[in-house]
Amino acid sequence: MTTPTTARKKTNYCALRAVPPRVFPPGVNLDRQRLILVGAQKWVNGTQLHYHFMEDAELRGDSGELEVVRGAFRAWKDLGLGLEFSEVSSPLDAEIRIGFLRDDGAWSYVGRDVLGIGRNDRTMNFGWNIAQDPDTALHEIGHTLGFPHEHQNPRAGIVWDEEKVYAALAQPPNRWSRETTFHNIIRKISPDVVQGSTWDPHSIMHYPFEAGLIIDPEEYRQGLQPAGGLSERDISWARTFYPALGASDYQVLSPFQSQTLDLGPTEQRNFLIRPTSSRWFTIQTFGASDTVVVLFERDADGALRYLDGDDDSGTALNARIEARLRAGREYVLRIRLYYADAPQETAVMVW
Repeated sequence: MTTPTTARKKTNYCALRAVPPRVFPPGVNLDRQRLILVGAQKWVNGTQLHYHFMEDAELRGDSGELEVVRGAFRAWKDLGLGLEFSEVSSPLDAEIRIGFLRDDGAWSYVGRDVLGIGRNDRTMNFGWNIAQDPDTALHEIGHTLGFPHEHQNPRAGIVWDEEKVYAALAQPPNRWSRETTFHNIIRKISPDVVQGSTWDPHSIMHYPFEAGLIIDPEEYRQGLQPAGGLSERDISWARTFYPALGASDYQVLSPFQSQTLDLGPTEQRNFLIRPTSSRWFTIQTFGASDTVVVLFERDADGALRYLDGDDDSGTALNARIEARLRAGREYVLRIRLYYADAPQETAVMVW
């Protein structure tokens, strides 16, 4: 992201790792694709995300850097999000694995893309000392929550002096190739993954830019410097996708009693399952819809442990989980809707 400098100085930037674009099978119409893509990289709200600081000598950060990252997780959580963050000692227990490999830049995979990365591999890196640079930590965690680069928002209307951009980013401290610069600056991201209908030049997900790189809007020809920290729009969209959850947000799902899912795109329902016998159970959605379904078990200390999940988006199938549940335990089922042919024709049942 940035070091805490003005836009006139050379800035270290975040270089996102490229992942192949999603390809939908024939028959998935454009409206359905759009609604799937809006939420595809977002986590199911209420997920407890675990992060781990890599311990190999070349990947280790110093204590000041670790505290900055911990503080950035707290800053996102203090917005009142429904997500939980906890630090763990093993990379095998972590969805988010953080390294501090110098000269490898700052980067993170976006949202649920981290689930496709090897369990001993980094999903986030800080390539320079960030002990005095909390905005970089906030920015990379924003990516992990599923938020893209804001300066690549196609609604921004930014017209670049492209050759100047390529030349500037080829210089220290970034030393980027043209391909990396195109992917992280020039390229416009799909409107389907953009939050809202406006551009936020003060988003934590926005780069600062030195004078001479932007042709339009004219007001930024002398440089663009975000205000720093989380903007009002950052906060609003984080709370939109991950609102705080309370006891009233949960409903008991009893065996053989279907529950209608009256949901709009990106909306979510949360259920409690309290089995009275220990056996294998099936949990399934019904209806023409695209959903992601995740099942957690509540441990003795109250923490939620991931058991299983299924994502039926873009298919002709319904989400389905088969799991052995134990009597006397409590399970939490979370269902987020991408798309439905009709809002009241999707349901869930456990049996």
